[in-house]
Amino acid sequence: MGGIFIKSSPILMTIARQLGNMLSSKFLHIEGKIMKDIFDLKGRVAIVTGGSRGIGKMIATEFVKRGVRVYITARKAAPCLATAEELSQFGECIALPHNLAKNEDLDAFVDEVKNREDKLDILINNAGAAWTAEYDDFPESGWDKLMDLNLKALFFLTQKRTPLLRKSGSPSQPAKVINIASIDGIHNARHEAYSYAASKAGLIHLTRRMAKRLVSENININAIAPGAFASDMNLWARDNPDETAERIPAKRIGKPSDIAGTAVYMCSSAGDYIVGITIAVDGGIAYAS
Repeated sequence: MGGIFIKSSPILMTIARQLGNMLSSKFLHIEGKIMKDIFDLKGRVAIVTGGSRGIGKMIATEFVKRGVRVYITARKAAPCLATAEELSQFGECIALPHNLAKNEDLDAFVDEVKNREDKLDILINNAGAAWTAEYDDFPESGWDKLMDLNLKALFFLTQKRTPLLRKSGSPSQPAKVINIASIDGIHNARHEAYSYAASKAGLIHLTRRMAKRLVSENININAIAPGAFASDMNLWARDNPDETAERIPAKRIGKPSDIAGTAVYMCSSAGDYIVGITIAVDGGIAYAS
């Protein structure tokens, strides 16, 4: 079977290379623009509860850097104000300190946001508490406090913020709610944190139930279950990262980019088709150990 053979020349080869480079450059430019756009959050408005430190601060920092106007709240005013001042070098970060476990503080926080914004694009429910004690000595106060903050306050804050979320959400860009759960709600942890584990397991199912109710209103609710990150909530991981890493399949503790990147994915258009799920960000503890 015959064919046509064209003898190459330096001029033709040069033209071919230049054409290939132009096409490759154009493709990469288009692909890069698409990838940039699906993770874009610029111009959105977000609330991050418990945003003055730890995982909340990690998420708030990345959001501010990406052009999100972020409201952070925390029980202690001084750290909340200090974090907002720190993050304001990157963009807009407003501190509204409140103790969300108290009904009057919860209502005051809701009113403050409503007076400042006519819509809300993203709600990160991160505020929470932990309590560890041996089984025989576990106090009722350690049960009530965690259920009130980790479940009850979270539900009612979301409920009271839903009118602003409804104003933001649309079929092409749903509003997003991310509940920060824990892998302690998925697997049996080594420490005796009974009310904490129960509250986080409850939160994972509450996420599914709320998602079912609100997805038809263009509000997507999902959850993140963090593993070991260096924070005041996880002092052991913060102070003993190498020893902690030995018990993790990935052999390291989490980095700020791990949790912040997951939040960006879920809150951007890249995550518009996920509803009611919980993503474990834990280096494999919950599902690969």
